[in-house]
Amino acid sequence: MRLLNRLNQFQRLWQPSAGSPQQTTVAELAARCFCSERHARSLLRQLEEAGWLTWQAQSGRGKRGTLTFLVSPQSVRAGMMEKVLRLGEHHNALALAQLAPEQLRHLLTPFLGGQWQNDTPTLRIPYYRPLEPLTPGFLPGRAEQHLASQIFAGLTRFEAASLRPHGDLAHHWEVSSDGLTWRFYLRSTLHWHDGKPVETAQLLTSFTHLLTQPALRQLFSSVKTVDSPHARCLRFTLFRPDYWLPWRLASYCSFLAHPDDNQTGCGPFRLTAFTPELVRLESHEFYHLQHPLLKAVEYWITPQLFDRALGTSCRHPVQIALGQEEELAHLRPVSNSISLGFCYLGVRQAGRLSIAQARRLISLIHQSGMIDALPLDEGLITPSREMLPGWELPQWPPQSVQLPPRLTLFYHLPVELHVMAQQLREQLASLGCELILHFHDAKNWDGCGELGKADMVMGDRLIGEAPEYTLEQWLRCDALWPNLLTLAQQQHLFATLDSVQRYPDDETRNAALKAVFYEMMSAGIITPLFNYRYQISAPPGINGVELNARGWFDFTRAWLPPPEQGKEAG
Repeated sequence: MRLLNRLNQFQRLWQPSAGSPQQTTVAELAARCFCSERHARSLLRQLEEAGWLTWQAQSGRGKRGTLTFLVSPQSVRAGMMEKVLRLGEHHNALALAQLAPEQLRHLLTPFLGGQWQNDTPTLRIPYYRPLEPLTPGFLPGRAEQHLASQIFAGLTRFEAASLRPHGDLAHHWEVSSDGLTWRFYLRSTLHWHDGKPVETAQLLTSFTHLLTQPALRQLFSSVKTVDSPHARCLRFTLFRPDYWLPWRLASYCSFLAHPDDNQTGCGPFRLTAFTPELVRLESHEFYHLQHPLLKAVEYWITPQLFDRALGTSCRHPVQIALGQEEELAHLRPVSNSISLGFCYLGVRQAGRLSIAQARRLISLIHQSGMIDALPLDEGLITPSREMLPGWELPQWPPQSVQLPPRLTLFYHLPVELHVMAQQLREQLASLGCELILHFHDAKNWDGCGELGKADMVMGDRLIGEAPEYTLEQWLRCDALWPNLLTLAQQQHLFATLDSVQRYPDDETRNAALKAVFYEMMSAGIITPLFNYRYQISAPPGINGVELNARGWFDFTRAWLPPPEQGKEAG
C-alpha cells in the first residue's frame, strides 16, 4: 500500500519535533527516512503536493532549510481510513490501524458499531481474538458456532422463542409409525452463496462427509443409511427410533457446506473475508428464508482494544459493546440474560475420590461461598443453583469423610477457571489436601492426552438453542466422558440414552434425560459451578439486537435506520 508507506515516512519526519517547525538538512531527513538524498527531495515534493507540509530550502550545500507541518499524522491516517472504508477496502483500513493501543482506540472507534457505508447498512464488531476456521462439524468457540449458524444452513433450524426445530433446507418432514424412517422434503428455491442451485446429491454428499468425523458419527449413531428416494427428498433409515433426529439436524454442527468448498453455504450470510484481522459477512441475495436487514457484518480483530487499562467498553467476550467512541457514554444494555451454559466440575470414577469424598468436595464448593468470593468483575458470573431451570442440584447431609492427601485437577478455558482453580487449591490446602493443577490451553478437551489421569476436571459447557437436547449431545459426543466414566458406566449411559431417544413425546423425553443427569449429580460425577451473565450494549441507532443462547444475536434481525442527509458515516 503506497499511501501507507508515504504516511510512515511522514511520521518519521514529524516525530523529532512532534509537529513543530524544524531547521534541518536534506541529508538529515534522508537518514531519518532510510533513503537517499535524491529520494528525500522527491518525498518532500510529494508531501508538499499532498498539502501535508512545506519545505523551504536554503541555497548552499549543508545549509539548513525549514520544514513546516500543515497536518498531523493522526489526522492524515484518519482521513485515509475514512477514504478506504468508503471504497470498501477493508484490508487497507486494517493496515492503516497498525498503531499502539492508545492510538488504535481513538482511530478505530468512530468506525465501529452501526454504519452506513456507500448506502449500505454495515455492522462492525470489535473482537478480542482471531477466529478459528469455520470447518464443518463441532467448533469450540461461541463466536465460531454463531458464525456457522449465520453462514450455513441445515435441514432443520432453531428459531427464536421456540425450543423445537423448524424447517430450513427442508420445508417439512415426516416419520414412519415405527420411528425408523424419516423423510425430509427440500425447498425448490435453494441456492449456494455462489448463486448456483443446490442439488440434493450435493447435500447427501456433504452429510455423508460429516459422518466421517467420529463425534458426528457418534451423534448420529442411530442412522443406518441416508439416501435420496426422489428429487428434493432426503431419507434417513435408522437402526432404532431417534426422536431427537430433527434436533440433531438443527444443531450448527450438522449444517451443510458445499461439498467442494467448505466455506460456501446457503445460510443468510456469505463469507467474503476471513483473515486474522478481519472477518466479513455479506447478505446472501438468494437466501430461502427471511432476508437479513443488514447488508454486511464485520468482525474487526483488535485485541488491543480489550486492554483493561485503556478503559474501553470491550472487556469480556460475553459482554459485547457496539458503538462509537463518542457514544460509549450513551450505550445501554439492549439485551441481557444468564447463560444456560455453565462451567462445571467433574470427578473421575474409579479414581482417588470415593462417592462420599466427591460429595463432600461438591458440597464444599456450593456451600462455602467460594464462587461468590471469586475476584472477578462484578456481574460477570453467578453461582449455579441448578443445572437447567427446574433441574435442581442434589442436597446431601454434612459429609465428614477425610479427603485424600493429594488430588489432581485438569481444567481448560475460559480464563475464569484459572481463578476458580487457585481458590479451590487454597481451600483444599486448608483441609490438608494438596491440589496439583494442570491447565489445558483450549476451549474443549480435544487433544488433552493425559485427561484420563485427572482426579477432577473443570471446563465450560455451552448450551445451544434447545437446552435438554444440547445436554444429550454433550453426553454422546464430548471427549470428557470416556475419560471420566468407567467402561461399564459408559455402556450403561449409552444404553440409557438410546432408550430415552425412543420417546416421541418431547416432555417425556426431556423428563427422562433430567433423571439421567440427576443420577449423575447424585453420584458426585458432575456438578455445575457458575453461569455467565450475557450482555449486549448498543447505542440507540442499532435495533433488533436480542441475545440468543450463545450470548450473540441473530444478524438477520439487526437493523440500522438510514443516516440523516449529509451525515452518512464512513
